[in-house]
Amino acid sequence: MADFCNCPIAGAGTNRRTEELQRATAAHSRNGQQERTEGSTMKIGIIGAGNIGGNLTRRLAALGHDVSVANSRGPETLAALAEETGATAVTASEAARGAEVVVVTVPLKNVPDLPAGVLDGAADGFVVIDTNNYYPQRDGRIAAIEDDGLTESRWTEGHLGHPVVKAFNGTYAQDILDRPLPAGDPGRLALPVAGDDDAAKRKVRTLIDELGFDTVDAGGIDESWRQQPGTPVYGLREGVEAVTKALAEASPERPADFRG
Repeated sequence: MADFCNCPIAGAGTNRRTEELQRATAAHSRNGQQERTEGSTMKIGIIGAGNIGGNLTRRLAALGHDVSVANSRGPETLAALAEETGATAVTASEAARGAEVVVVTVPLKNVPDLPAGVLDGAADGFVVIDTNNYYPQRDGRIAAIEDDGLTESRWTEGHLGHPVVKAFNGTYAQDILDRPLPAGDPGRLALPVAGDDDAAKRKVRTLIDELGFDTVDAGGIDESWRQQPGTPVYGLREGVEAVTKALAEASPERPADFRG
């Protein structure tokens, strides 16, 4: 299985890699991405420091955002990532405090085990990005998803008690480091983004653009099955046109490989 969110192969980060990303970020702006104005950086909390969470920490910190990152084992286990990136290692209960964007990127089976009030203290109007996927072989069978027809992100939303925007769930973790390109570049990859709140979705799409990727509006959370594992867009490394086509070709029937 490829290194999608929460899968085992991660891109290793180093101080040298962070310096390269900072240089790439500066070049990215010079090549046409609109510069952020002073004070436009955001406080971002990342819950989960695996493949996707770790590399988002690297990129977002390199872009100048104030990043807090947490995992299930405690901030002391994130000392190397914090030193490498300048992010702040915190507990899961602290990650959302003051955050305008909170990224939840833990194995789906662990979402119900997040601390009570895990989103408490976030900034007014904060947005939650859900990167998770349902893998029955790892997560166990979840009847609400398989029998009741909830999308994976709708199920996650119910446990978090807050709307989510689904993004990065079919993205190769290493691509977050290696494949950002300026807006307008013909080789730029596109990511599907689903969510019910248009303002929240715009905020996430703007952040993804800043990271160096195009986006395609994949509809609401009840339509987010179009980007779940086993669909044509899952893991697709293509631009806007191909991603749009793949979303349209998806079937709501869950593939056998992703049923428990």
